[in-house]
Amino acid sequence: MSNRDIELRNNFISDIKNIITSARNSAIRSVDYERVKMYWNLGERIFIEEQQEKERAEYGKYLIKNLSKEIEPEYGSGFSIRQLERARQFYRTYPITSALRSQFNWFHDKLLMQIDNEDKREYYELETENNGWTGRELERQINSGLYERLLLSNDKKSVLAVARKERMPEQPAEIIKDPMVLEFLGLKRDAIYYEKDLESALITNLQLFLLELGNGFSFVARQKRILLEDDEFFIDLVFYNRLLRSFVIFEIKTHKITHADIGQLQMYVNYYDRNEKTADENPTIGVLLCADKNNAVVKYSLPEENKTIMASKYQLYLPTEKQLLTELKREINELDENANS
Repeated sequence: MSNRDIELRNNFISDIKNIITSARNSAIRSVDYERVKMYWNLGERIFIEEQQEKERAEYGKYLIKNLSKEIEPEYGSGFSIRQLERARQFYRTYPITSALRSQFNWFHDKLLMQIDNEDKREYYELETENNGWTGRELERQINSGLYERLLLSNDKKSVLAVARKERMPEQPAEIIKDPMVLEFLGLKRDAIYYEKDLESALITNLQLFLLELGNGFSFVARQKRILLEDDEFFIDLVFYNRLLRSFVIFEIKTHKITHADIGQLQMYVNYYDRNEKTADENPTIGVLLCADKNNAVVKYSLPEENKTIMASKYQLYLPTEKQLLTELKREINELDENANS
């Protein structure tokens, strides 16, 4: 068989595979759409039935309990009491036009309905649409407290404005999160790691790290070599963010950062600004991804007008809501103290 024949054969097989994959994906989307539509219609019908007996306070629980008893044996666990309660909540939470968004399936909707805060729920709805998050990716972002972590360095209005695409992010703090949650690495939280170990784990799990970094990031280089006269230096990780239109350099420190670490990162940022950045791009951003930090050391190691060097703690486990609220209160108190000083 000639090379031409092999190429034609491979193209034919590739076309066949694409047809099958496309049909399967369409079938899955169709099933998801019909499932969501079914639950919304169920919720509407249950709600209407309840309203006919609204003077009876316990009628809703009685209705769903008996309805599930009738239909679950025939149609399966998708019609349990809990699922029927979700269907009613789904109807009451979303109008039909919002309920049938093509990007969402029933798993998305179940996760979103658990969020009581309307601003927080809107944020996750918008970001799911903007980034095409799967249900599992959305679940991970909610569990990692993405919304709360962004509020540590931004106000609610600006966070929602960026998600709504009403404005583009202008400052690194609008995108770079502190802390960064790296639970997907599967590393033990109390173990001691070398910086190269953490770096290797991030590269191995690059897709998940990009999800954690957020909007607009793309990977550029690992251990980027720079030569200053006769001295060699290696930058841990280099990314580019298309929203900020700037390079983003990450230096990994598995200890509490020092002023020397900040000085090293500042040198790398200066190098990129003078040798890699083009005239139409914004200044390079430097991030110290560290095990711990002293905010005062960071503050006084950098000029007052600094907007490009940041320190972000990493943690190897998902934070609890209590931890995030405590951190948020601490940040607010620090801002108040700085404003009064």
